[in-house]
Amino acid sequence: MWCLALALVAAVPAGSVAQDQPAAQDEFVPISELPPQDQLPAAPLLVAAYAFVWVAVFAYLVSIARRLRGVQQEVERLESDLAKGRRT
Repeated sequence: MWCLALALVAAVPAGSVAQDQPAAQDEFVPISELPPQDQLPAAPLLVAAYAFVWVAVFAYLVSIARRLRGVQQEVERLESDLAKGRRT
């Protein structure tokens, strides 16, 4: 598998990779001066990240609540079994 990957990388001419990439910038360019296709709005990404975190936290809390309810039912069952055992 590694040989196949190396063969594919070696098959790509070095000049074709360099032509596809834009030239590197030497200085800071404010985002307002960048062309629209190079600008990446942060607000949608930030909202998506916060939404993902809150959904994950909520799912974790629901999971804990379900497991805790199961443990509580098991404790109640064991207590009732012990109470029945004491009566006989």
